[in-house]
Amino acid sequence: MTVVGASLSGMYAARELRAQGFDGRLVIVGDEPHSPYDRPPLSKDFLTGRADEDQLALTDAEETTELDAEWLLGARARGLDARGRTVLLEDGRTVSTDGVVIATGASARRLPGCELAGVHTLRTLDDARALRAELTAGPRQVVVIGGGFIGAETASSCAALGHDVTVVEAAPLPLVPQLGPEMAAACAALHRRGGVGMVTGTGVAGLRGTIEVTGVELADGRTLPADVVIVGIGATPTTDWLAGSTLALHDGVLCDDGCVTGLPQVVAVGDVARVGGTRAEHWTSATEQPRVAVANLLAGRTVETTRSLPYFWSDQYGARIQFAGRRQDGDTVRIAEGELTDGAPAEGGFLALYERDGRMTAVLSVDRPRPFMRARRELLRGVDRARPAVV
Repeated sequence: MTVVGASLSGMYAARELRAQGFDGRLVIVGDEPHSPYDRPPLSKDFLTGRADEDQLALTDAEETTELDAEWLLGARARGLDARGRTVLLEDGRTVSTDGVVIATGASARRLPGCELAGVHTLRTLDDARALRAELTAGPRQVVVIGGGFIGAETASSCAALGHDVTVVEAAPLPLVPQLGPEMAAACAALHRRGGVGMVTGTGVAGLRGTIEVTGVELADGRTLPADVVIVGIGATPTTDWLAGSTLALHDGVLCDDGCVTGLPQVVAVGDVARVGGTRAEHWTSATEQPRVAVANLLAGRTVETTRSLPYFWSDQYGARIQFAGRRQDGDTVRIAEGELTDGAPAEGGFLALYERDGRMTAVLSVDRPRPFMRARRELLRGVDRARPAVV
């Protein structure tokens, strides 16, 4: 078996292959030279210096020995001959295999001008190394483009390091599609509480500078001065190496509810996988999908399906935001615990429930982890009752 992607989901898939009884040759291909590492701390503890690289590792020497895998790190995949059951590598090597787990993740979207010094994305360990080195060199004027979770967490870390930070978000508020306008406004208030400026409702026209970045030109004609620019405008699934294969690709590798592609000997997990019509770039999807995917890979058909309940969390400005479920336009939202003060989370945070036709559809928490977990379990019970049986 071959796992393409030495990522979080790839590592979990390798563990599952051994745990579920596969004792044959196991090859793990990774395009980065690093052993698998955890990405969420990159924008938080690693960026601020509270965590070092050894604390990011997803495996240790003992587990590496127990996995008994052949590691091909720093080796980028360039093709999949699925019918011939062969993974092709850019360096000319080929890996023959009985089955493939695609776990190649996603890559950060970039803007024209990203080649300027001082412009960063934050997706990989090398990205985080470069940004951390610049942020620890002295006070900077930082502009973060994109108010999603990566952008917000990075802005929070930059503010904690003492930099002058402004977040630019093209939408009227960050996270409106996920949270709705009222709760998005409450979470956006965390930026103000952290001393970070926000510019919303306008896009970025371009980056200024010749060798080094000097500013961010906005679509409304304004220019924000900047020594450091962090582009956090999302990610695209890493599927270019699969072009020309027989697999169906559309914003990810198309899979059924069991992570199985159109070929039973190929499954996909994590950020690259569009499972049952949804592609979720969250830690929980990357860790939960591999168990089901591997069971189906070893069975040669779909015998299990995933529990489909979006869940994510984010640490910003000393607060923990947690969300689970599916909010839709028209859902009502009410504060079940805590309160908002002038539209912002009061001390102690709050718990908000989203409802439709008298039924809970989603839950949002700021610093209310225990009641959040109770509500999430209730949502999961509803998902389990609705899951179709696989025969």
